[in-house]
Amino acid sequence: MHKKPQILDRHIVAQSRLFRVESFDLRFSNGVERTYERLVPGGSGAVMLVALLDDDTIALIREYGGGIEDYTLTLPKGAIDMGESLREACNRELQEEIGYAAREFTFLKKLSLSPSYMAGGISVVVAQDLYPSQLEGDEPEPLELVPWKLDNLAELYRRDDFSEGRALAAITLAQEYLAGRFQGELLSS
Repeated sequence: MHKKPQILDRHIVAQSRLFRVESFDLRFSNGVERTYERLVPGGSGAVMLVALLDDDTIALIREYGGGIEDYTLTLPKGAIDMGESLREACNRELQEEIGYAAREFTFLKKLSLSPSYMAGGISVVVAQDLYPSQLEGDEPEPLELVPWKLDNLAELYRRDDFSEGRALAAITLAQEYLAGRFQGELLSS
């Protein structure tokens, strides 16, 4: 097992409305010193939901991705607000983004997004037993709900407008969970 490097110094080098960039100096066990920079999230984390509209259909959304400057198919997701539980954030995001709430939530895994350059991550949660319920969200335009059959995922993976790695990972984890090959943690109310 590798010994973690010693943190010699850390400070914020840049900040915007959405991001903070932290610089930190490290000394590794072999004496080598390096300066790293990373994006540091604000808030309480984020959630990505694999919402089952029925036993074999998941809810995708089509939304504009500023990073890729195009519309993309992805899963409902969003930030966990301060003071909000993971379950509460899941239910709020579902209602804002797809017009449904859920009665059952199962946490599967927290994914890192880019461990070399980003702190934090996103929690993958399966939402089941959905029912219609809508909240106003903060998106600049309405999101399109795109139901997708689980037995047709190969076609989804081939699409150019489905390219978000964390959505692909979340769907893969959910498939393993639904097949009984991966354990999750039921989020209580």
